[in-house]
Amino acid sequence: MYQQLIDRKAKLAVIGLGYVGLPIALEFARKIPVIGFDIHAKRIDMMKQGIDPSNELEKEAFEGCDITFTDSLDVLREAKFFIVAVPTPVDDHNVPDLIPVLKASETIGKVIKKGDYVVFESTVYPGCTEEDCLPVIEKLSGLSNVTDFKLGYSPERINPGDKQHTLATIIKVVSGCDAESLEEIAKVYELVVTAGVHRASCIKVAEAAKIIENTQRDLNIALMNELSVIFDKMNINTYEVLEAAGTKWNFLKFQPGLVGGHCIGVDPYYLTYKAKELGYHSEVILAGRSINDNMGKYVAKKVIQHIIKNSGDVKSSKVLVKGATFKENVSDIRNSKVSDVVKALKEYYVNVDVEDPYANSDDLKHEYGFGLEKNIARDYDAVIITVPHREYMNLDDNYYAGITKQHGLVADLKGIYRNKISNRTYWSL
Repeated sequence: MYQQLIDRKAKLAVIGLGYVGLPIALEFARKIPVIGFDIHAKRIDMMKQGIDPSNELEKEAFEGCDITFTDSLDVLREAKFFIVAVPTPVDDHNVPDLIPVLKASETIGKVIKKGDYVVFESTVYPGCTEEDCLPVIEKLSGLSNVTDFKLGYSPERINPGDKQHTLATIIKVVSGCDAESLEEIAKVYELVVTAGVHRASCIKVAEAAKIIENTQRDLNIALMNELSVIFDKMNINTYEVLEAAGTKWNFLKFQPGLVGGHCIGVDPYYLTYKAKELGYHSEVILAGRSINDNMGKYVAKKVIQHIIKNSGDVKSSKVLVKGATFKENVSDIRNSKVSDVVKALKEYYVNVDVEDPYANSDDLKHEYGFGLEKNIARDYDAVIITVPHREYMNLDDNYYAGITKQHGLVADLKGIYRNKISNRTYWSL
Protein backbone atom coordinates (compact mmCIF):
# COMPACT_ATOMS: atom_id res chain seq x y z
CA MET A 1 0.00 0.00 0.00
CA TYR A 2 2.78 2.42 0.92
CA GLN A 3 4.49 1.89 -2.43
CA GLN A 4 1.24 2.41 -4.34
CA LEU A 5 0.68 5.72 -2.55
CA ILE A 6 4.14 7.15 -3.15
CA ASP A 7 4.03 5.94 -6.76
CA ARG A 8 0.75 7.87 -7.02
CA LYS A 9 -1.07 4.72 -8.12
CA ALA A 10 -3.39 4.95 -5.12
CA LYS A 11 -5.09 7.76 -3.23
CA LEU A 12 -5.44 8.41 0.48
CA ALA A 13 -8.76 9.70 1.83
CA VAL A 14 -9.48 11.55 5.05
CA ILE A 15 -13.08 11.29 6.28
CA GLY A 16 -14.08 14.22 8.48
CA LEU A 17 -12.35 17.54 7.79
CA GLY A 18 -12.56 19.36 11.10
CA TYR A 19 -9.82 20.46 13.50
CA VAL A 20 -8.14 17.06 13.19
CA GLY A 21 -8.93 15.85 9.69
CA LEU A 22 -8.13 18.90 7.60
CA PRO A 23 -4.52 19.38 8.82
CA ILE A 24 -3.90 15.66 8.27
CA ALA A 25 -5.36 15.77 4.77
CA LEU A 26 -3.33 18.82 3.74
CA GLU A 27 -0.10 17.42 5.19
CA PHE A 28 -0.47 14.19 3.21
CA ALA A 29 -1.55 16.14 0.11
CA ARG A 30 1.93 17.66 -0.10
CA LYS A 31 3.32 14.17 -0.61
CA ILE A 32 0.63 12.00 -2.25
CA PRO A 33 -2.83 12.36 -3.90
CA VAL A 34 -5.54 12.91 -1.27
CA ILE A 35 -9.34 12.95 -1.20
CA GLY A 36 -10.81 15.11 1.55
CA PHE A 37 -14.32 13.88 2.39
CA ASP A 38 -16.90 15.62 4.57
CA ILE A 39 -20.69 15.29 4.71
CA HIS A 40 -21.19 19.06 5.03
CA ALA A 41 -21.40 20.58 1.54
CA LYS A 42 -20.95 24.13 2.85
CA ARG A 43 -17.64 23.20 4.49
CA ILE A 44 -16.51 21.49 1.28
CA ASP A 45 -17.22 24.66 -0.72
CA MET A 46 -15.20 26.74 1.75
CA MET A 47 -12.21 24.40 1.59
CA LYS A 48 -12.30 24.40 -2.20
CA GLN A 49 -11.72 28.15 -1.88
CA GLY A 50 -8.81 27.65 0.51
CA ILE A 51 -10.79 28.57 3.62
CA ASP A 52 -10.57 26.54 6.82
CA PRO A 53 -14.07 26.47 8.38
CA SER A 54 -12.43 25.97 11.79
CA ASN A 55 -10.31 29.13 11.40
CA GLU A 56 -7.15 27.25 12.36
CA LEU A 57 -5.27 27.28 9.04
CA GLU A 58 -4.34 30.16 6.77
CA LYS A 59 -5.00 30.13 3.02
CA GLU A 60 -1.32 29.34 2.42
CA ALA A 61 -1.81 25.93 4.05
CA PHE A 62 -3.86 24.84 1.03
CA GLU A 63 -1.18 25.79 -1.50
CA GLY A 64 0.87 23.09 -3.21
CA CYS A 65 -1.52 20.34 -2.15
CA ASP A 66 -2.80 17.56 -4.41
CA ILE A 67 -6.22 17.27 -2.80
CA THR A 68 -9.81 16.86 -3.97
CA PHE A 69 -12.49 18.06 -1.55
CA THR A 70 -15.79 16.23 -1.93
CA ASP A 71 -18.96 14.95 -0.29
CA SER A 72 -19.48 12.33 -3.02
CA LEU A 73 -19.18 8.61 -2.33
CA ASP A 74 -18.31 8.02 -5.97
CA VAL A 75 -15.21 10.17 -5.59
CA LEU A 76 -14.39 8.60 -2.23
CA ARG A 77 -14.35 5.14 -3.85
CA GLU A 78 -11.20 6.14 -5.72
CA ALA A 79 -9.21 5.94 -2.49
CA LYS A 80 -7.44 2.85 -1.15
CA PHE A 81 -6.19 4.14 2.20
CA PHE A 82 -8.88 5.65 4.45
CA ILE A 83 -8.30 7.74 7.58
CA VAL A 84 -11.30 8.44 9.83
CA ALA A 85 -11.09 11.69 11.80
CA VAL A 86 -14.66 12.40 12.89
CA PRO A 87 -15.61 13.73 16.35
CA THR A 88 -16.40 11.43 19.28
CA PRO A 89 -18.35 13.52 21.81
CA VAL A 90 -20.44 12.56 24.83
CA ASP A 91 -24.15 13.23 25.25
CA ASP A 92 -25.85 15.28 27.96
CA HIS A 93 -25.45 12.35 30.36
CA ASN A 94 -21.72 11.98 29.60
CA VAL A 95 -22.32 8.76 27.69
CA PRO A 96 -20.10 8.25 24.60
CA ASP A 97 -21.86 9.31 21.40
CA LEU A 98 -20.60 6.93 18.74
CA ILE A 99 -22.99 8.10 16.03
CA PRO A 100 -20.36 10.06 14.03
CA VAL A 101 -17.79 7.26 14.07
CA LEU A 102 -20.41 4.59 13.27
CA LYS A 103 -21.76 6.71 10.40
CA ALA A 104 -18.21 7.03 9.10
CA SER A 105 -17.89 3.24 9.36
CA GLU A 106 -21.04 2.91 7.26
CA THR A 107 -19.54 5.25 4.67
CA ILE A 108 -16.39 3.14 4.50
CA GLY A 109 -18.45 -0.04 4.25
CA LYS A 110 -20.07 1.35 1.11
CA VAL A 111 -16.82 2.22 -0.69
CA ILE A 112 -14.10 -0.13 0.56
CA LYS A 113 -12.50 -2.67 -1.79
CA LYS A 114 -10.23 -5.68 -1.45
CA GLY A 115 -6.71 -4.64 -0.56
CA ASP A 116 -7.74 -1.33 1.03
CA TYR A 117 -6.62 0.04 4.41
CA VAL A 118 -8.74 1.77 7.07
CA VAL A 119 -7.17 3.70 9.95
CA PHE A 120 -9.27 5.35 12.67
CA GLU A 121 -7.92 8.45 14.41
CA SER A 122 -11.06 9.39 16.38
CA THR A 123 -10.64 9.07 20.14
CA VAL A 124 -12.55 6.04 21.43
CA TYR A 125 -12.43 3.57 24.33
CA PRO A 126 -10.22 0.49 23.99
CA GLY A 127 -11.98 -2.06 21.83
CA CYS A 128 -14.28 0.34 19.98
CA THR A 129 -12.45 0.18 16.64
CA GLU A 130 -12.60 -3.62 16.45
CA GLU A 131 -15.80 -4.29 18.40
CA ASP A 132 -18.06 -1.46 17.22
CA CYS A 133 -16.70 0.00 13.98
CA LEU A 134 -15.25 -3.07 12.25
CA PRO A 135 -18.52 -5.10 12.25
CA VAL A 136 -20.30 -2.22 10.49
CA ILE A 137 -17.65 -2.11 7.76
CA GLU A 138 -17.63 -5.87 7.29
CA LYS A 139 -21.43 -6.13 7.18
CA LEU A 140 -21.93 -3.42 4.55
CA SER A 141 -18.93 -4.32 2.41
CA GLY A 142 -19.17 -8.10 2.61
CA LEU A 143 -15.41 -8.11 3.13
CA SER A 144 -13.40 -9.50 6.04
CA ASN A 145 -10.68 -7.79 8.03
CA VAL A 146 -7.12 -9.11 7.60
CA THR A 147 -7.96 -11.35 4.63
CA ASP A 148 -9.71 -8.73 2.43
CA PHE A 149 -8.68 -5.39 3.93
CA LYS A 150 -6.53 -4.10 6.77
CA LEU A 151 -7.65 -2.20 9.86
CA GLY A 152 -5.55 0.12 11.99
CA TYR A 153 -5.73 2.82 14.65
CA SER A 154 -3.56 5.89 15.10
CA PRO A 155 -4.84 8.37 17.71
CA GLU A 156 -4.87 12.04 16.77
CA ARG A 157 -2.72 14.45 18.77
CA ILE A 158 -3.81 17.73 17.22
CA ASN A 159 -3.70 20.65 19.67
CA PRO A 160 -5.85 23.56 18.36
CA GLY A 161 -3.99 26.87 18.32
CA ASP A 162 -0.59 25.26 18.92
CA LYS A 163 1.82 26.21 16.14
CA GLN A 164 4.77 24.43 17.76
CA HIS A 165 3.37 20.95 18.42
CA THR A 166 1.95 20.04 15.02
CA LEU A 167 1.21 16.79 13.20
CA ALA A 168 4.76 16.65 11.85
CA THR A 169 6.51 17.36 15.15
CA ILE A 170 4.62 15.00 17.49
CA ILE A 171 5.51 11.30 17.62
CA LYS A 172 2.63 9.35 16.09
CA VAL A 173 1.31 6.20 17.73
CA VAL A 174 0.27 3.63 15.11
CA SER A 175 -1.22 0.15 15.25
CA GLY A 176 -2.56 -2.47 12.87
CA CYS A 177 -4.55 -5.69 12.76
CA ASP A 178 -1.42 -7.73 11.96
CA ALA A 179 2.33 -7.30 11.50
CA GLU A 180 2.04 -6.43 7.80
CA SER A 181 -0.55 -3.72 8.32
CA LEU A 182 1.41 -2.24 11.23
CA GLU A 183 4.48 -1.74 9.03
CA GLU A 184 2.52 -0.38 6.06
CA ILE A 185 0.56 2.07 8.24
CA ALA A 186 3.73 3.17 10.00
CA LYS A 187 5.50 3.87 6.70
CA VAL A 188 2.52 5.88 5.41
CA TYR A 189 2.52 8.12 8.50
CA GLU A 190 6.30 8.48 8.35
CA LEU A 191 5.73 10.36 5.09
CA VAL A 192 4.42 13.33 7.07
CA VAL A 193 5.49 12.84 10.70
CA THR A 194 9.14 13.90 10.93
CA ALA A 195 9.19 13.17 14.68
CA GLY A 196 8.73 9.49 13.90
CA VAL A 197 6.15 6.87 14.84
CA HIS A 198 5.67 4.53 17.79
CA ARG A 199 4.45 1.08 16.81
CA ALA A 200 1.91 -0.14 19.37
CA SER A 201 1.54 -3.90 19.83
CA CYS A 202 -2.16 -3.89 18.99
CA ILE A 203 -5.11 -1.60 18.26
CA LYS A 204 -6.44 -1.69 21.84
CA VAL A 205 -3.10 -0.50 23.23
CA ALA A 206 -3.11 2.47 20.85
CA GLU A 207 -6.71 3.32 21.79
CA ALA A 208 -5.90 3.09 25.49
CA ALA A 209 -2.78 5.24 25.12
CA LYS A 210 -4.83 8.10 23.70
CA ILE A 211 -7.46 7.84 26.42
CA ILE A 212 -4.99 7.97 29.30
CA GLU A 213 -3.04 10.91 27.83
CA ASN A 214 -6.03 13.15 28.46
CA THR A 215 -7.28 11.34 31.55
CA GLN A 216 -3.93 12.01 33.20
CA ARG A 217 -4.14 15.71 32.40
CA ASP A 218 -7.74 15.82 33.59
CA LEU A 219 -6.85 14.31 36.95
CA ASN A 220 -3.88 16.61 37.46
CA ILE A 221 -5.97 19.69 36.70
CA ALA A 222 -8.70 18.38 39.01
CA LEU A 223 -6.14 18.20 41.81
CA MET A 224 -5.14 21.80 41.13
CA ASN A 225 -8.80 22.88 41.12
CA GLU A 226 -9.45 21.14 44.43
CA LEU A 227 -6.33 22.71 45.92
CA SER A 228 -7.54 26.07 44.65
CA VAL A 229 -10.82 25.68 46.55
CA ILE A 230 -8.93 24.69 49.71
CA PHE A 231 -6.37 27.48 49.44
CA ASP A 232 -9.12 30.02 48.83
CA LYS A 233 -10.57 29.14 52.23
CA MET A 234 -7.11 29.76 53.71
CA ASN A 235 -6.74 33.11 51.91
CA ILE A 236 -3.71 31.76 50.05
CA ASN A 237 -3.13 32.51 46.36
CA THR A 238 -2.93 29.20 44.52
CA TYR A 239 -0.57 30.50 41.84
CA GLU A 240 1.90 31.69 44.47
CA VAL A 241 1.79 28.23 46.02
CA LEU A 242 2.37 26.56 42.64
CA GLU A 243 5.21 28.96 41.89
CA ALA A 244 6.93 28.03 45.14
CA ALA A 245 6.30 24.28 44.76
CA GLY A 246 7.46 24.45 41.14
CA THR A 247 11.02 25.16 42.27
CA LYS A 248 11.38 21.43 42.97
CA TRP A 249 12.72 19.57 39.94
CA ASN A 250 10.04 16.90 39.78
CA PHE A 251 6.95 18.99 40.56
CA LEU A 252 4.41 18.81 37.73
CA LYS A 253 3.37 22.33 36.76
CA PHE A 254 -0.35 22.03 36.19
CA GLN A 255 -2.74 24.92 36.91
CA PRO A 256 -6.37 25.24 37.97
CA GLY A 257 -9.01 26.36 35.47
CA LEU A 258 -12.11 25.47 33.50
CA VAL A 259 -11.64 22.14 31.73
CA GLY A 260 -13.47 22.00 28.42
CA GLY A 261 -12.69 21.27 24.81
CA HIS A 262 -13.01 18.15 22.69
CA CYS A 263 -10.46 16.03 24.56
CA ILE A 264 -9.67 16.49 28.24
CA GLY A 265 -13.25 17.08 29.34
CA VAL A 266 -14.61 14.23 27.19
CA ASP A 267 -12.13 11.38 26.81
CA PRO A 268 -12.13 10.18 30.45
CA TYR A 269 -15.86 9.42 30.13
CA TYR A 270 -15.08 6.98 27.30
CA LEU A 271 -12.76 5.07 29.59
CA THR A 272 -15.10 5.04 32.59
CA TYR A 273 -18.00 3.99 30.33
CA LYS A 274 -16.08 0.97 29.08
CA ALA A 275 -14.88 0.16 32.60
CA LYS A 276 -18.49 0.16 33.84
CA GLU A 277 -19.50 -2.09 30.95
CA LEU A 278 -16.84 -4.53 32.18
CA GLY A 279 -18.16 -4.38 35.74
CA TYR A 280 -15.72 -1.89 37.23
CA HIS A 281 -16.81 1.44 38.70
CA SER A 282 -14.07 4.02 38.36
CA GLU A 283 -13.56 6.15 41.45
CA VAL A 284 -10.48 8.31 40.92
CA ILE A 285 -11.24 9.24 37.30
CA LEU A 286 -14.90 10.12 37.98
CA ALA A 287 -13.92 12.08 41.09
CA GLY A 288 -11.64 14.21 38.93
CA ARG A 289 -14.37 14.66 36.35
CA SER A 290 -16.81 15.75 39.05
CA ILE A 291 -14.42 18.39 40.38
CA ASN A 292 -13.66 19.81 36.94
CA ASP A 293 -17.26 19.74 35.74
CA ASN A 294 -18.35 21.77 38.77
CA MET A 295 -15.76 24.53 38.51
CA GLY A 296 -18.06 26.76 36.45
CA LYS A 297 -20.65 26.76 39.23
CA TYR A 298 -17.93 27.39 41.81
CA VAL A 299 -16.66 30.45 39.94
CA ALA A 300 -20.20 31.83 39.57
CA LYS A 301 -20.83 31.28 43.30
CA LYS A 302 -17.71 33.26 44.25
CA VAL A 303 -18.81 36.16 42.03
CA ILE A 304 -22.35 36.13 43.43
CA GLN A 305 -21.01 36.13 46.98
CA HIS A 306 -18.94 39.21 46.20
CA ILE A 307 -21.92 41.03 44.70
CA ILE A 308 -24.16 40.19 47.66
CA LYS A 309 -21.50 41.34 50.11
CA ASN A 310 -20.79 44.63 48.34
CA SER A 311 -24.11 45.74 46.82
CA GLY A 312 -26.75 43.21 47.80
CA ASP A 313 -28.65 43.82 44.57
CA VAL A 314 -28.02 40.69 42.52
CA LYS A 315 -30.86 41.11 40.00
CA SER A 316 -29.66 44.50 38.81
CA SER A 317 -25.98 43.52 38.84
CA LYS A 318 -23.92 43.21 35.66
CA VAL A 319 -21.08 40.80 34.99
CA LEU A 320 -18.73 40.76 32.02
CA VAL A 321 -17.25 37.41 30.97
CA LYS A 322 -14.08 37.84 28.92
CA GLY A 323 -13.45 34.71 26.88
CA ALA A 324 -15.89 32.12 25.57
CA THR A 325 -13.65 29.60 23.81
CA PHE A 326 -12.42 26.49 25.60
CA LYS A 327 -8.79 27.69 25.54
CA GLU A 328 -6.73 30.72 24.64
CA ASN A 329 -6.16 32.09 21.15
CA VAL A 330 -8.52 29.74 19.29
CA SER A 331 -12.06 30.02 17.94
CA ASP A 332 -12.99 26.53 19.19
CA ILE A 333 -16.05 26.61 21.47
CA ARG A 334 -16.60 22.85 21.67
CA ASN A 335 -17.50 21.83 25.22
CA SER A 336 -16.51 25.26 26.52
CA LYS A 337 -17.10 25.34 30.25
CA VAL A 338 -17.47 29.10 30.09
CA SER A 339 -21.09 28.30 29.29
CA ASP A 340 -21.40 26.73 32.75
CA VAL A 341 -20.30 30.00 34.33
CA VAL A 342 -22.78 32.01 32.27
CA LYS A 343 -25.61 29.59 32.96
CA ALA A 344 -24.95 29.59 36.71
CA LEU A 345 -24.84 33.40 36.86
CA LYS A 346 -28.09 33.70 34.94
CA GLU A 347 -29.77 31.33 37.38
CA TYR A 348 -29.28 34.13 39.91
CA TYR A 349 -30.84 36.58 37.39
CA VAL A 350 -27.54 38.38 36.90
CA ASN A 351 -27.18 40.42 33.69
CA VAL A 352 -24.30 38.79 31.82
CA ASP A 353 -22.33 40.15 28.87
CA VAL A 354 -19.85 37.91 27.07
CA GLU A 355 -17.05 39.05 24.77
CA ASP A 356 -14.36 37.14 22.91
CA PRO A 357 -12.02 38.20 20.08
CA TYR A 358 -12.03 34.72 18.52
CA ALA A 359 -15.43 33.09 19.06
CA ASN A 360 -18.32 33.36 16.62
CA SER A 361 -21.43 34.90 18.17
CA ASP A 362 -23.89 32.91 16.06
CA ASP A 363 -22.14 29.65 16.91
CA LEU A 364 -22.31 30.47 20.62
CA LYS A 365 -25.97 31.36 20.33
CA HIS A 366 -26.71 28.09 18.57
CA GLU A 367 -24.66 25.95 20.94
CA TYR A 368 -25.20 27.61 24.32
CA GLY A 369 -28.01 30.12 23.96
CA PHE A 370 -25.99 33.32 24.34
CA GLY A 371 -24.10 35.51 21.90
CA LEU A 372 -21.30 38.05 22.16
CA GLU A 373 -21.62 41.66 23.31
CA LYS A 374 -20.02 44.15 20.94
CA ASN A 375 -20.28 47.20 23.21
CA ILE A 376 -18.54 46.79 26.55
CA ALA A 377 -20.22 48.77 29.33
CA ARG A 378 -18.49 50.70 32.12
CA ASP A 379 -20.53 49.71 35.15
CA TYR A 380 -19.89 46.02 35.77
CA ASP A 381 -20.06 44.59 39.25
CA ALA A 382 -17.58 41.93 38.22
CA VAL A 383 -15.40 40.90 35.30
CA ILE A 384 -14.45 37.24 34.85
CA ILE A 385 -11.41 36.52 32.69
CA THR A 386 -11.76 32.86 31.74
CA VAL A 387 -8.93 32.28 29.25
CA PRO A 388 -5.65 34.15 28.68
CA HIS A 389 -6.23 35.32 25.11
CA ARG A 390 -3.24 37.31 23.84
CA GLU A 391 -5.52 40.34 23.48
CA TYR A 392 -6.07 40.30 27.25
CA MET A 393 -2.47 40.02 28.35
CA ASN A 394 -1.65 43.74 28.17
CA LEU A 395 -4.83 45.03 29.79
CA ASP A 396 -4.06 46.75 33.07
CA ASP A 397 -5.45 48.00 36.35
CA ASN A 398 -6.75 51.21 34.78
CA TYR A 399 -8.67 49.27 32.14
CA TYR A 400 -10.53 47.19 34.68
CA ALA A 401 -11.13 50.17 36.95
CA GLY A 402 -12.62 51.94 33.94
CA ILE A 403 -15.22 49.25 33.18
CA THR A 404 -16.25 48.31 36.73
CA LYS A 405 -17.99 49.94 39.66
CA GLN A 406 -15.98 51.00 42.69
CA HIS A 407 -16.79 47.74 44.46
CA GLY A 408 -16.10 45.69 41.31
CA LEU A 409 -14.41 42.31 41.28
CA VAL A 410 -11.76 41.16 38.82
CA ALA A 411 -12.03 37.35 38.77
CA ASP A 412 -8.88 36.24 36.97
CA LEU A 413 -9.23 32.47 36.59
CA LYS A 414 -5.78 31.87 35.10
CA GLY A 415 -3.88 34.33 37.27
CA ILE A 416 -2.58 36.50 34.43
CA TYR A 417 -3.04 39.76 36.40
CA ARG A 418 -1.60 38.57 39.68
CA ASN A 419 -0.08 41.51 41.61
CA LYS A 420 -1.25 43.90 38.87
CA ILE A 421 -4.75 44.83 40.11
CA SER A 422 -4.92 47.31 43.00
CA ASN A 423 -7.95 49.55 42.34
CA ARG A 424 -10.47 46.76 42.42
CA THR A 425 -10.95 43.57 44.41
CA TYR A 426 -8.90 40.80 42.85
CA TRP A 427 -9.56 37.05 42.98
CA SER A 428 -8.17 34.09 41.08
CA LEU A 429 -8.47 30.33 41.24
